[in-house]
Amino acid sequence: MTDTTYPSDPPLERALLALRIGLAILFFIWAMDKLVNVDHAKAVFAGFYGQDAATMPDILPYALGIVQLILVLAFAVGAKKTITYGALLLMHLATTIVSLKLHLDPFGSPNILFWANWPILGALIALFLLRHRDRLLSV
Repeated sequence: MTDTTYPSDPPLERALLALRIGLAILFFIWAMDKLVNVDHAKAVFAGFYGQDAATMPDILPYALGIVQLILVLAFAVGAKKTITYGALLLMHLATTIVSLKLHLDPFGSPNILFWANWPILGALIALFLLRHRDRLLSV
């Protein structure tokens, strides 16, 4: 169903599509990491979420990876925007919060790449706020 409340704005719609696809690629890789590199996923849970990697069942990263993969694919095609865009936003917000201590020392260990959380969070917020205008190649 197309939202006709707003007039067509092709440059905005192309920009939102580019934002959606770019974010979907990033989150697709993060979801796939849980499916193809279970030990890494367990290490992330241990380091950031307080889980014991040694006692964590292998099924947990697989299950989360599958759920995230389904969510990312729905996000990529613009399905159920409030739910999918909101869910990715909340998931990434949680990721940003649990890694906040790393942001307090941007030049320390592990590396400066954690600062990429902020523009990703900003992009997700923008896309969520403009979800009704994101119509190009959207179901």
